[in-house]
Order: sequence, then C-alpha cells, then structure tokens
Amino acid sequence: MKIIKVNDLNVSYDEKLILKNLSMSFEKNKITAIIGPSGCGKSTFLSTLNLMLEEQGGKYTGEVIFKDRDIREYNRDNIRKAIGMVFQEPTPFPLSIYKNMIYAPVYYGIKDKIKLQEIVEYNLKRVGLFEEIDKELNMSAMKLSGGQQQRLCIARALTVNPEVLLLDEPCSALDVKNTAIIEEMLLKLSREYTIIIVTHNLSQARRISDYTAFILNGELVEYGETEEIFSNPKDNRTREYLEGIYG
Repeated sequence: MKIIKVNDLNVSYDEKLILKNLSMSFEKNKITAIIGPSGCGKSTFLSTLNLMLEEQGGKYTGEVIFKDRDIREYNRDNIRKAIGMVFQEPTPFPLSIYKNMIYAPVYYGIKDKIKLQEIVEYNLKRVGLFEEIDKELNMSAMKLSGGQQQRLCIARALTVNPEVLLLDEPCSALDVKNTAIIEEMLLKLSREYTIIIVTHNLSQARRISDYTAFILNGELVEYGETEEIFSNPKDNRTREYLEGIYG
C-alpha cells in the first residue's frame, strides 16, 4: 500500500531550483533510504513531505499526496502529527526528559497525568531508553549523551503516534554503538510505521532499508528495492556513486 505519493515535484529556494520533476511513492510500514552526494537535495526533499519547506523559505510545485489527499489540504498541525520528523543533530528541548516527552501530547489535548505517564514510559521503552534513565525523568534532557538525546528525540516524535517518521541523517553524529542501537530500533519500529531516512552511510542504507532512492543534482536517478539497487543498479551514475567514484 502506498502511503505517500510524490508527483512532478519541483522545489526552489529564492528562484534556485533544488529538486526537479521528482516522482516516487512510499510503501506503508517499510523503510526507504534516500541517498546521494551532499547538496543533492535529500534534506530538502524530506522537509517537503510534512510542510516544513515553506517555513524554511522554500516553495514547491507538484503534488505530495498523503493517504489520497494533497498535504496542502490538511491542517498543518495534523500533518505534522501524522508525519513526524527527527533531525540530524539531536534537538531536545531545554526541559526535563519528562517534559520533552509530554510536550506534544499535551499540545494535542491530552491532560490526564496517568495517560501522560503511560505515553512517556511506553515510548521511552520502545527506543531502549527507559531502563537507562527511569529514575532521572526530571533531569534536564540536555545532560543526556548524544546518542541518548537522539533516541529521546525519536521517542518524542512517537508520542503522538505518527504514521510516517522522517529521519534526516539521525546517526551522523553518533558512534558505532549508538548507531547500531538506533538501526535495530528502526527495524522494529518499521513494523508499525513508515520510515523515510536520509543517510550518507551507504552501508546503513543497505542494512536497514527495504527501498532506496538515489538523488543526484536534484533529480531522482534510480529508485527500487534496496538489494536490487546495490547489487544491480540500472543507471551508471548509481553504480559510480555506490563505488565511490564521486559523492
């Protein structure tokens, strides 16, 4: 089942075209990796999928269809709830761990303290963080390690039960151990969520994704099942990128 469809997408900043005639769709409950050289438009593409682009000064033409409706037809808060995003650098709020975790549920109307506590514990456990900090929920989130902060940000995004999770280089600043923890976590989460991850780590893309899209100079060069892309790319530009000839 296709949960997001992108049709003839063109994205620009200050009249400079960043993405050109991009069309693709995303399967529900699968992990799709977006790969390509720095500056090719990967992060810009991701920010288009939940209406963050315009807040960043960009604009687009074409369609982004979420569950058979153009995302521009949705209330902005509702689309952000349904399509959550985690950024490259961990972005915990300068609040306690607990207040980070209840921020979105409270914003969306949940007031019951017992329900909020359940949401906090459930989602921290899903990212393997609860056992590490369950006695320190009132501690500032800024005191967590980088890997813990990133897992907190993923858990925070899950508190409103999105249908799609966008991840922009979530492991780029993390060590091998924390990267492995997050990869294992994402594989488990993909049973319940559609995950779209921008990554410069080709090995990571091959390890965890079901589908891979290769973007070059703002254009979609090749898109398909990950193993097919890596073992038998159909475009020479894809082959050259995977072999490290450029990028």
